[in-house]
Amino acid sequence: MTTNACKEPGCTGTIVDGYCDVCGTPGGTSSSGLPPVSAVTGRPGISGAPTATGACQQPGCSGTVVDGYCDVCGTPAAGSSSAALDPISTASTVSRASNRLASTPLGSARATAAGSKLTRKLGTSSTRLRGARLGAGLTQVPPIPAIDASKAILKNPMVPEERRNCPNCGNPVGRSRGDQPGRTDGFCPKCRSPFSFSPKLKDGDLVGGQYLVRGCLAHGGFGWIYMAQDQNVSNRWVVLKGLLNSEDPDAVAAAIAEQQFLARVEHPLIVEIYNFVTHDGAGYIVMEYVGGTSLKTLLKQRMEANRGQYDALPIDQAIAYMLEIMPAFSYLHDLELVYCDFKPDNIIQVGDAVKLIDLGGVRRIDDMDSAIYGTVGFQAPEVAEVGPSVASDIYTLGRTLCVLAFEFRGYQSKYVATLPPVAEVPLFQKYDSVYRLLVKACAPDPADRFVSADEFRVQLLGVLREVVADKQGVKAAQHSTSSLLFGSPGDLAAGLGDQAELWRRLPSLVRDESDKMAGWLKTVSVPDPEQRLNLLVDAPESSAQILLEIAQTSLEIGPSRYDMVDTAVSDLLADDPWEWRAVWMSGLVALARNDAATAQSAFNAVYGQVPGELAPKLALAVSCEASGEYDVAEGLYLTCARTDANYIAPSAFGLSAIRSTRGDLDGAVAALDLVPPTSGSYVRARRARAGLLAGSGRGLSALAEAMSNIESVTIDPVDRANLTASIFRTALAEVLGSGPQPGLKIAGREAVEPDLRDGLEAAYRELAGHAHSRQERVALVDLANDVRGWTLR
Repeated sequence: MTTNACKEPGCTGTIVDGYCDVCGTPGGTSSSGLPPVSAVTGRPGISGAPTATGACQQPGCSGTVVDGYCDVCGTPAAGSSSAALDPISTASTVSRASNRLASTPLGSARATAAGSKLTRKLGTSSTRLRGARLGAGLTQVPPIPAIDASKAILKNPMVPEERRNCPNCGNPVGRSRGDQPGRTDGFCPKCRSPFSFSPKLKDGDLVGGQYLVRGCLAHGGFGWIYMAQDQNVSNRWVVLKGLLNSEDPDAVAAAIAEQQFLARVEHPLIVEIYNFVTHDGAGYIVMEYVGGTSLKTLLKQRMEANRGQYDALPIDQAIAYMLEIMPAFSYLHDLELVYCDFKPDNIIQVGDAVKLIDLGGVRRIDDMDSAIYGTVGFQAPEVAEVGPSVASDIYTLGRTLCVLAFEFRGYQSKYVATLPPVAEVPLFQKYDSVYRLLVKACAPDPADRFVSADEFRVQLLGVLREVVADKQGVKAAQHSTSSLLFGSPGDLAAGLGDQAELWRRLPSLVRDESDKMAGWLKTVSVPDPEQRLNLLVDAPESSAQILLEIAQTSLEIGPSRYDMVDTAVSDLLADDPWEWRAVWMSGLVALARNDAATAQSAFNAVYGQVPGELAPKLALAVSCEASGEYDVAEGLYLTCARTDANYIAPSAFGLSAIRSTRGDLDGAVAALDLVPPTSGSYVRARRARAGLLAGSGRGLSALAEAMSNIESVTIDPVDRANLTASIFRTALAEVLGSGPQPGLKIAGREAVEPDLRDGLEAAYRELAGHAHSRQERVALVDLANDVRGWTLR
């Protein structure tokens, strides 16, 4: 047994079997000769090496971080590192582990101590923790059962004649003539190239000395795809897909070598590549069998069930599929790989999970020589000239979402490189955010698309929230969600209340922590805007975030500095014409200048760039309200109010103002009712509601309701007294003109002349107590005396 002194400072222990007998710290080599087991991970390796765990931080992902990576989307844990951690910063001979503390008996320990024979009710809590993967926790997607591999084998593999085309020139081949069926093997009459639609492998063939062929699974661009069993790994089912069919062994070897990088692709959302083998002059990819249903098949099944009429997926389910598969694209792009040929055929659903299949078209971004695979209607228009890219993959994702979500007639012909007009697509008419999202994803110019799958996914998640809120028919959101790009409405109006300018009532921009000057900006904590502006102007180095901070600070100072906002915006756009944050700032300064039309144009542009965000929708609604575009403003306010609880208050007040302008009192009151008691604006909403009812002219019952609105809330005493006096004055006039209503009470007083006079007198006298001058006080006391009822005293 190997022993030696513990190396921990201050510890008097000895290393026994690899661990200190006093402080428990691993040290040296254990008696078994194996590396010490980590005290943190519990696994062999460097002591203290962290293993990140917890919920995945990717927006909308329901996975858990295990061993540093999400078990759903494969994203590394935030801040995870392979570097060893110092477990203890100071010397100690006492264990700091919490397991040495007393613990309340729970579970089997508690049951045993109590003499109980109860057993665990399995599944009572695991179901609520697990949840469904598809739908990002916002919507439900029906699960699809797995397909047994043996049942997936085609009984009579045959390529339909209408799909038989020459692999060289695309000319139709193998077609019937009269009663003579089409040939499955032969030569193209146009270019004389050979064609074959017959399976090359048959049941019982052993490929690569390891894979026993059992039959055909499907027919693809490289020919037949086969089902086989791996004789070396417990007869597990695998898929063999043709890679190259050539009589030249060197060509086959070169093709396999070229595709070897696919074996390094490991992601839970991507089909696994096991091996590459050759057989009779042909090369094959050996990959995982995913026993599910492709989205193309799912669409066909829906169409058959709908009597031959196209039946698109519900938009929330279509978005859910795209959200789930996008981390796979992020992973590929991080490896500098592009998928190229994405379409509904290549997403397989099994249960409540999906996988990306068919990696045959995957290639390196810098590969300028290999053949490019794509599908008409999905492939980006620039690929033929400049090749595939991350932007072209984004395009295929957008086009796939189109095909899933609506009947996209002409997507391979008339609209092969464009989207149909809004007037032709009911989905676009109903969900403007969906339309804006697809316009950006499928932009003709690749530079106008989302720059990454991550950016696309974040905006898609925001759009899904809007869609789900609309489908559920909620009037006001119950939950709020943090944005990665914007703060909360009114976060720049702290302490200003109703006096804040319009632009201050909008959300602020979240600082970009990846900006090269983000670290320096954290040192600038000067509250005075003039001083802060001077520091920003003299920053060691300019950057996009520096210019945005200059624009924001100049806006806060006021009109004398608005020209600096304009300059910063111009500089930002000169450096990056796609910098929508600069356009956002131009919209804010336009609002500050009361230029509603310019603000409207700016915020509309921002909306098109980040269609999943609510901030530009609220900003556009505010500017449309200011410019008199009430219909547009009302629709945007409604979207904001029912999607996120943080947006209810500003949207409710905007809706109320618009409806009041139209003379829709009920609608204006209903809008204020959207503000929940938990909101900081609830008191303001109740006061506004009372004011509307008090001035509505709807009689005594409306006046009684107006008073009840403010009875249980705390408002300014003078404001309360003024409103009370106004209500009693109006009620008294109503009673004198139309007669009393003894059964109705207003602020605890019956709607009869004596009680109303007493109430109005009391309100006047309370106002007199708050008067700022003797003259004002005397006038109010006189009013109180004038309204006072006759008495015998």
